[in-house]
Amino acid sequence: MSDLVLVINAGSSSIKFSLFETAGAADPKVLFKGQMEGLYVEPKFTAKDADDNKLVSETLPADKPKNHDYALRHMLAWLQERLGGREIKVIGHRVVHGGTQYSKPELVTPELLAGLEALIPLAPLHEPHNIAPIKILQDLLPNAPQVTCFDTAFHTTQPELNQLFALPYEFAQKEGIRRYGFHGLSYEYIASVLPQIDTRAAEGRTVVAHLGNGSSMAALLGGVCQATTMGFTALEGLPMGTRCGSIDGGVLLHLMNHLKMDAKQIETLLYKESGLLGLSGISSDMRDLEASNDPRAKLAIDYFARRVVRETASLAAAIGGLDCLVFTAGIGENDALTRANVCHQLRWLGVELDEAANAVRSGEPRRITLADSKVAVYVIPTNEELMIARQALATL
Repeated sequence: MSDLVLVINAGSSSIKFSLFETAGAADPKVLFKGQMEGLYVEPKFTAKDADDNKLVSETLPADKPKNHDYALRHMLAWLQERLGGREIKVIGHRVVHGGTQYSKPELVTPELLAGLEALIPLAPLHEPHNIAPIKILQDLLPNAPQVTCFDTAFHTTQPELNQLFALPYEFAQKEGIRRYGFHGLSYEYIASVLPQIDTRAAEGRTVVAHLGNGSSMAALLGGVCQATTMGFTALEGLPMGTRCGSIDGGVLLHLMNHLKMDAKQIETLLYKESGLLGLSGISSDMRDLEASNDPRAKLAIDYFARRVVRETASLAAAIGGLDCLVFTAGIGENDALTRANVCHQLRWLGVELDEAANAVRSGEPRRITLADSKVAVYVIPTNEELMIARQALATL
């Protein structure tokens, strides 16, 4: 009989889930997927089947708790009504930070939970919300083993030179202040499917652009990460929907010393008021900006593309050249204008865009450069949930 794998991706105000069914040696297949969003404000539960047919869309009753605990119980009850008595074999969790000690998926034990809690200072906005569902599900499904899958793990292969900041070395050794990188589950998925799409790219020098509300890029050599744009936190690197990306540390000192902003105000500025939203003053959504005639919308669009171009060149330098560029995630997969903007600025590197191929909307992997382009460019939809399901099963 096939087995069921539950995947949980919990944030501060939402919980996403996917339920997979194994099918022998083949990849797990999704049965249901959905999320509880608006936690602590007005929780709303939505779910779909494997064909994206909406099965439920409801706001939770006002007299019910609005927290993660109740949200998980509600989601699990909904799922169990549809399982016909079948049991979940394993639960896989996305955990943002694994520090230096966790470079592969790990089975949840009391010792592991203690290790994750020790990492909270490295990711205070994310790690507590990743840990909470693990503890809740230990009570709700005590017989189902749980596996943690880390967003930082894929980047632990980076050479030390690419992990360090030019601070006194003791800060890296004793305090863990180094470039960790994130979106690793997405990059690992792309690396896993690239051999079936382009052998040369899989074995060679590839830059992957994970572009969405949160954006980063990574340089792969033979499918192994050598460098990435995010660093100690998910702020560094590219500008994002509301996050600033790389910034001169002196700007932060100026904000503190001359504008008298405290740490909380600066955190809000950097995480929630900057990026595409801050530059445009309109929206954090690239679709809204492309529909606008406001000059500042164009400024934000052009700034984003220019940073992707600069990071592509930097990452290509880190791996000695470029054979392939992959666009993935929300903007990367769906925004032909951004892809064209980036590719036209990379012609000097050997990118020759196929305009017709780039304009095609498809959920399938596809090449968007001409046959004689020195650098092959692909659009490959990512699937972090499937990656977690694979890792959870493999860990058992």
